Amino acid sequence: MAVVIQLALLAVGFALLVKGADWFVEGASRLAERFGIPQLVIGLTIVAMGTSLPEAAVSVSAALKGSAEITIGNILGSNIMNVLLILGLTAVITPIAVQRSTVRYEIPYVIFVSVVLWALGGMEDRMLRVSDGLILWGLMILYLAYLLGMAKRGVPLSEEGPEDKDKHMPIWRMLFMIVLGGVMIVVGSDVAVDAATELALIFGMSERLIGLTIVAFGTSLPELVTSVTAAIKGKADIAVGNIVGSNIFNILFVVGTSALITPVEYAVDFFADSAACIASAVLLWLCVFRKKRLGRLGGAVMLVCYGGYFVYLIR
Repeated sequence: MAVVIQLALLAVGFALLVKGADWFVEGASRLAERFGIPQLVIGLTIVAMGTSLPEAAVSVSAALKGSAEITIGNILGSNIMNVLLILGLTAVITPIAVQRSTVRYEIPYVIFVSVVLWALGGMEDRMLRVSDGLILWGLMILYLAYLLGMAKRGVPLSEEGPEDKDKHMPIWRMLFMIVLGGVMIVVGSDVAVDAATELALIFGMSERLIGLTIVAFGTSLPELVTSVTAAIKGKADIAVGNIVGSNIFNILFVVGTSALITPVEYAVDFFADSAACIASAVLLWLCVFRKKRLGRLGGAVMLVCYGGYFVYLIR
């Protein structure tokens, strides 16, 4: 009975996270638009970071509660799942075209920041502290500057802000969505972390395993639903750019913010997971380097690789 209750609480937590992030991003985007902030800036900041809000809320909440294995496990697990499972599944449904800039700059950058996270975590005390958080935030600002430069040169970005529907939404409603969405994110992350921790105790599983699997899957639900739905509708071309961008923000924004708030332990076991995270990004780059597209064969290889990684986790 205890297991059923904790699973139900975990589901409720994830639902609050996903819907709360959706409302928060929509309200904040529309409010920024109302005050004359360009769509481009909205897309590069609020919307882009909004896709990482579930990971951020769970990771920061877990770090504050001393559950660092959920913090790091959530990010590494989400990034591995985003590439191998979500992009793999999407590519099997329909081949995905990949922008030249994504192949040349963004995928190499996600490989680079993954290596940076691995290197920072491998320092002598294996702790991510304020100095490490500042390094990650510095790299995030550099990435935002790159995106801004690309957009100014006319290179299309995957997301550019809120749609034009309901353009005359009253300001009180925007503020209500921001506040309610924020509350749902905080409450949802709190409930999800507590439930995940309890499940780890009940099943005798490590918080690392819970973070890498169940929590990572829950916080990756927005990316999974968006990518698969886009593939079914024949609009999967934005999938790779969105996933790569989300992975970059997960490491730089989420881990960086967590480290700025409280020291985060980087357990020895995470070195293998970091290697898998780096390898998944390298595999993606190899699959799309020549033809600038991710085909069904590449997608199938990614799904097989995720299956192998999952077996390694539960062995």
